[in-house]
Amino acid sequence: MADYGRRLAGKLTADLVLESPQGLNPVGDYELDLRRNKLAVIENLGATRDQFESIDLSENEIMRLDGFPKLHKLEQLLLHRNRIYRIERRIGESVPNLARLILTGNKISNLQDLDPLEVLHKLEMLSLLDNPVTKKPHYRLYAIYKIPSLRVLDFQKVRDAEREEAKELFGTRKGTEAIRAAETTLEEQEPVAEVERPTPEQLAALRLAIANAKSLDEVSRLEEALQRGQIPEEIKQAATAQPMEEG
Repeated sequence: MADYGRRLAGKLTADLVLESPQGLNPVGDYELDLRRNKLAVIENLGATRDQFESIDLSENEIMRLDGFPKLHKLEQLLLHRNRIYRIERRIGESVPNLARLILTGNKISNLQDLDPLEVLHKLEMLSLLDNPVTKKPHYRLYAIYKIPSLRVLDFQKVRDAEREEAKELFGTRKGTEAIRAAETTLEEQEPVAEVERPTPEQLAALRLAIANAKSLDEVSRLEEALQRGQIPEEIKQAATAQPMEEG
């Protein structure tokens, strides 16, 4: 029951790290499996003691790619089907040897949101499939230009001709500024997402309210709020009044 409580709260605790499945993945990397734990925030990964070459955080509710301690051994991060819309600018200091980053099915929207990845000098494979940014003009060339180490982008090999085209398009300050100035920045586009980011306690209170709902209409209303990450005021008050105890 205590383990269920930690998962329900959406908290990445040291206990969860220690109790989660771990072992060699199909390509021979020592991997920690943290999938499907309803995690909202990356935290407490210092409990791994930098033992893993791969960490799978897929199918959670993570909104920001941050919170990593120094993990020099980590080479692969799997984060598909989360809600990530922002990447920490100093991520290279935490995971300097990251070579493969899978962000399929997240919320990254603008070319500028890719800029923090340029400090990952060993990044060879990146997937941003099913992110809004892939619909932006020149997305692929921009990613190739900002991350010269890339060999595979969205599961397609980066060609030499693409590298040359990216240099021609973005190799001058004027060219880069022209593309980026045409975008709406993340702060202008989604200010509510930053301010209203639900806490693990609020997510836990919302799920409890769904479980205790007395009508289908109430269940539908609460489930829609959960999907949108918009916590109703009464749930915020409940989370504040009765904070979830860590088990």
